[in-house]
Amino acid sequence: MPYIKSNKVKLYYEETGEGYPIIFVHEFGSDLREWEQQVRYFSREYKCITFNARGYPPSEVPRDFKQYGYKYSVDDIANLMNKLNINKAHIIGLSMGAYAALLFGLKYKKMAKSLIIAGVGSGAMPQHRKSFYSMANELADNFIKKGSKKTASIISNTGSRIQLKNKDIRGWLEFRKHLEEHSNIGSALTMQQYQALRPSLMDFEGEFKKMNIPVLLAVGDEDELCLEINIYLKRQIKTSGLWICPRTGHAINLEEPAAFNREVQNFLSTVERGNWLKRDKVSIKDIN
Repeated sequence: MPYIKSNKVKLYYEETGEGYPIIFVHEFGSDLREWEQQVRYFSREYKCITFNARGYPPSEVPRDFKQYGYKYSVDDIANLMNKLNINKAHIIGLSMGAYAALLFGLKYKKMAKSLIIAGVGSGAMPQHRKSFYSMANELADNFIKKGSKKTASIISNTGSRIQLKNKDIRGWLEFRKHLEEHSNIGSALTMQQYQALRPSLMDFEGEFKKMNIPVLLAVGDEDELCLEINIYLKRQIKTSGLWICPRTGHAINLEEPAAFNREVQNFLSTVERGNWLKRDKVSIKDIN
């Protein structure tokens, strides 16, 4: 099995295809397997690199809580690229992975050709902060006390996951099965130290206003915790575009893989032709 070491933690990764690199960063409830429909599609023209985050076997599962947090996840992307001798790549992230990818674009801006940020921002809005913190810690407790299998049943039936179940029962069952297989220790510590403690994206407003990397924001219209923050990000990042997928929840790449792949492909094509431009100032003169 191929591994790289990032800040003393071994991370498992996979490479598929040849061409310009795309790095895929998974969400909390998934692992690299949930990018399968994207890897099969994009590896025809790109080198696709997926990896499991720290705490997600076969990556290492540290038992020290200090080895978890959003800053580690941002650095893990950079360390993976450095170990694989990749100077620059397109970065695609979902949810927790999208948070890391977006902050990667702030910290390692020269290493990001573009950012595809899907389902980002749960708990970012001021009115959601306290409830999101409580929810994250409650889920962490469930992973420890009830185990991954029972907690997977809770997560997979939430209001932003039920859409996948209603659309694609086989895809939903596979998603739940993979989640059941996750380390309860790794999941709990990720929830406690990363999800619950990460800053609101609104705390980075000044940096987002200066961002020049092409960004595609993607969100389902039934992903209630993420809708408002994506509109906010669209207004801050002048090089961003916002795609809202109708009748879709949180795991947008699993629910609507064909639509997701099409939008990403169109975005990458425009970026690579040099035609993804900053927003025209005339279009924002009436915002304030």
